[in-house]
Amino acid sequence: MAAPPRIVSLNLGSQTVGLAEFRTQANGGLVLVGYRLREIVGDGANEATRNAQITAAIREMMGELQIKGSRVNYSVAAQSVFARFVKLPAVEEEKIERIIEFEAQQNVPFPIEEVVWDYQLVGAGTDEQIQVVLVAIKSDLLEGINAGVEASALQTSIVDVATMALYNAFRYNYSELSDCSVLVDIGARTTNLLFIEPGKVFSRSVPIGGSSISAAIAKEFNEPAVAAEFRKKRDGFVSLGGAYAEPSDPEVARVSKIVRSTMTRLHAELMRSISHYRAQQQGSAPARVFLCGGSASMPYMREFFREKLQLPIEFFNPLRNVSVADTTDAAEVGRAAHVLGELVGLALRSATTCPMELNLRPPTVVRAHELTRRRPFLLLAAACFICGLLGWGFYYARAASVERAAAQRLAEKVDGMRRIAALMEDVRKQTTALDSVATPLIAAANDRTFWTEIIEDLNARLPKEHIWITELVATSGGRPMGAGESRAARAEATPPPTPTPAPSPGRPGAPAVPAEPAIDGIFVRGLYLFNPKQQEVVVDYFRNLVDSPHFAIDPNNQAKVIRPTTPNNTEWAFPYELRLDLKKPVKLP
Repeated sequence: MAAPPRIVSLNLGSQTVGLAEFRTQANGGLVLVGYRLREIVGDGANEATRNAQITAAIREMMGELQIKGSRVNYSVAAQSVFARFVKLPAVEEEKIERIIEFEAQQNVPFPIEEVVWDYQLVGAGTDEQIQVVLVAIKSDLLEGINAGVEASALQTSIVDVATMALYNAFRYNYSELSDCSVLVDIGARTTNLLFIEPGKVFSRSVPIGGSSISAAIAKEFNEPAVAAEFRKKRDGFVSLGGAYAEPSDPEVARVSKIVRSTMTRLHAELMRSISHYRAQQQGSAPARVFLCGGSASMPYMREFFREKLQLPIEFFNPLRNVSVADTTDAAEVGRAAHVLGELVGLALRSATTCPMELNLRPPTVVRAHELTRRRPFLLLAAACFICGLLGWGFYYARAASVERAAAQRLAEKVDGMRRIAALMEDVRKQTTALDSVATPLIAAANDRTFWTEIIEDLNARLPKEHIWITELVATSGGRPMGAGESRAARAEATPPPTPTPAPSPGRPGAPAVPAEPAIDGIFVRGLYLFNPKQQEVVVDYFRNLVDSPHFAIDPNNQAKVIRPTTPNNTEWAFPYELRLDLKKPVKLP
């Protein structure tokens, strides 16, 4: 992917903020177009105040460099980031990420969900081990820093660590070195030590820097920190000690001794770090030392370390392989080159492939980048959605036209069917009139076979032996009809059964209530022989009649149907009587 024509890098040091603009060449090289540096004065512990100062400083530098909004690669100070160099066993590639995530949870001193972390494989160690750099920063701290950066109209692209940006700049400018080099970055609050050799890197931060010198001067002269900082910049240098003559001004001499004392402590920490690197990281002995950082420009700093370390001491030049635009003062750039390492390393992240490509983007930036990455797909999806709506609109318009044509054809058919329906209605009325004439005739024809069916049903349900029928009498309202006077008198003499509540019309088993005089029941009289079952033979007949389609008989009210009789041992036959209600009364002629 082609690098952008303009690259803006931003270094957020603990006391100095640097902004630089680079452009890429056709061969992939970098050109420094311009840079600006601003000091941040105040209490660094107050993050809100510091972020506001950062925003103001960035806006001021952007105005001077004529940068009006751009994507930016910026680095955070090493003391704000937790870094750990971990050695892992050689495993399959698909297992490395899971092992590193486990190591991050074990090594990062904060809950893993409260930090933004990243890792980088830096090469194989001894015994076939893999060396990994783990870096992590608190999410809320990073969000505050990023808010200060983006408040100045810059858009975050890459968030790096200052030491790793220095490492990239060193590898770009000193790629020919094949032995171990130590990069000593003396900043305001900390000194970052970078041990660099082919296939290996190790860093350590020491809490000794320019502010340590200022604090010692303020204590020695009993003056405010601002005055001590001014005295350090005006009179400060590293005392050479030994046979060298002291300055004639006693105050300058006191300052130089304070600086030497602080640098002696830094030298002790450097020697301790070298021992640790060689013992724990299996590193090589340093062959040379490079100085960089704001406090490295103090007079006689290089001579002090040469005396103490007995090694070649050079100032790190991050512009060794970087061109400088004609519009920029080359002499001024040369004097400030030792503080531009982070800016060059950050610019290289967008210009070429770097050996260390950590990116501590805060969650808000990750979401914004993800949305930007998906934007073409979202636009394509929106276009497809609109095309779909247009397609459906065309489809529904066409469907509506087809439906209108079909509705018109159906309307013509409906009109024809309505004419047929009118003719059918006339036929229906004629049929109703004929039915009103034919219904009485049909009923009369059906009544001709009614009594035959009644007699056949009574005979079919009669038990096979010991019982027979002697008389059938039709009743209307409980009174016999069509019988002689003697039969009528005998029927009247028969005590009626115990009255029971009449079933409601429409209830199953309820006899129909005649609206006019009709035959609604039958008296069945007969005899049963003396037999082992005696009157139970009549009860069997009653049970058989319960299923009759002609009689409305309640199987639970036997007393209503059967006239009670008492057999004796003197008679050979005994009378019985059944009162049966018809389900369908027969109208009287």
